[in-house]
Amino acid sequence: MKTRYLLAIESSCDETAAAVIAIAEDGAFALRSSLVASQVDIHARYGGVVPEIASRTHLEVALPLIQDALREAQIQRQDLAAIAVTRGPGLIGALLVGLQIAKAIAFAWKLPLIGVNHLAGHLEAVFLEDRTPTFPFLALLVSGGHTTLYRVDEHGQYKHLGATRDDAAGEAFDKAAKMLGLGYPGGVQIDRLAQQGDPSRFPFPRSMMRQDQGLDFSFSGLKTACRNTLEKLALPLEPSILSDFCASYQEAIVDALWQKTALALQLQSLSSVVVTGGVAANSRLRSLFQNQCQKYGYSLFLPSRRFCTDNAAMIAAAAVPPFLQARFDDLSLNATGKLPLDPSALPRGPRRPPRSTQNT
Repeated sequence: MKTRYLLAIESSCDETAAAVIAIAEDGAFALRSSLVASQVDIHARYGGVVPEIASRTHLEVALPLIQDALREAQIQRQDLAAIAVTRGPGLIGALLVGLQIAKAIAFAWKLPLIGVNHLAGHLEAVFLEDRTPTFPFLALLVSGGHTTLYRVDEHGQYKHLGATRDDAAGEAFDKAAKMLGLGYPGGVQIDRLAQQGDPSRFPFPRSMMRQDQGLDFSFSGLKTACRNTLEKLALPLEPSILSDFCASYQEAIVDALWQKTALALQLQSLSSVVVTGGVAANSRLRSLFQNQCQKYGYSLFLPSRRFCTDNAAMIAAAAVPPFLQARFDDLSLNATGKLPLDPSALPRGPRRPPRSTQNT
C-alpha cells in the first residue's frame, strides 16, 4: 500500500508550526512529526501579541522549522505529495508569511497546495487521537479569539449554532489576568493560581443563561464584574485572595461554557461533544466537562493539550479530505483575517463601503 506524505504550515498568530503526516491509500493518516516554535517569551514583555513582531519572527524561523519537520519525519522533499497551509482567520501579516512560504515551496517543488481554515484545523484536531468521535457530534471551539458551538455532520461540514456576542473566553481570561498584573499568557496564569483557590468565594455572573436566549455566549459582563470587584479590593491581592479570585473567575467562564454546551446537546439531540481550541487545555474546563459528561451520559472527546493550542498537525488533519478528493488551490490563493467556517452564520444587512487604505 503506497504511503503519501503531506507537509503542513501554521502561522496564524504567534506560533510558527510545521508538521508531516503519512496518508495511506484508504485515507487513514498518522502523524510523523509536529514542531512548534513558540513566541510566548518574545511577546510576554509587551503583555500580548505584537503583530509586526510575530510576522518577522515567523519569517526567521519558518524555513528551519520546516526542514526539521521533514528530518524528524525521516522523509525527503521528493517524498511529499502536497503542502497545506493556514489561510485564515488570524493576524493577516502572520498568515501571509506562512502562505507565501507554502506557495513558494509548492511552486519550487511542484506540489499541489491546500489552503486550510484555521478553525477547521481545531475541529479536526481530535482525529489526531486514537479515540475519535463518530458523526454527527457537537463541537465547542473555545480559544483566545473564538467561542463557538458547531454541529459537525462530516469532515468539512460545520453548522454554526451559537457564538460569543462580545469577548471570547480566552480573551476574557487574558483581560482579567492583565487587570491582576499576572502577565502574558493570562489564561495559563489564572489556571495555575486557581488550582489552590476557592471557586465560590467571589460570586461572578454567568450571562445569557436563560434557554430563550439561545446558544450564544457573552463574557463582557463578567469582565466588567472583574474590574468592579478589583476596585473594591486592595491591589496587589494577597496570595490566598488572588487564588480564590482566579478560581471564582475561572469557574464563571467554564460553567457558562458547560451550560451552553449541555443545552446545545439537548436541542440537537446529540450524544457526543468535542471540546477544542486553546482554552480546551484549561485544567478546570477539562475536569468539569469530564465530570458532567459522565454524569449525564455524554461521550466527551478532548484533544491532547498539544493539539488544543495552535499547531500544524491539526492543519494537516484538516487537509486530508481535500487531498483525497484532489481539491487543490492555485497560487493565487490569498490570506484573509476573517474566514468563517459556516458562511450562513454571517450577519445580514447592508454592506459598508470599503475603507480607504490611504494614510493607514
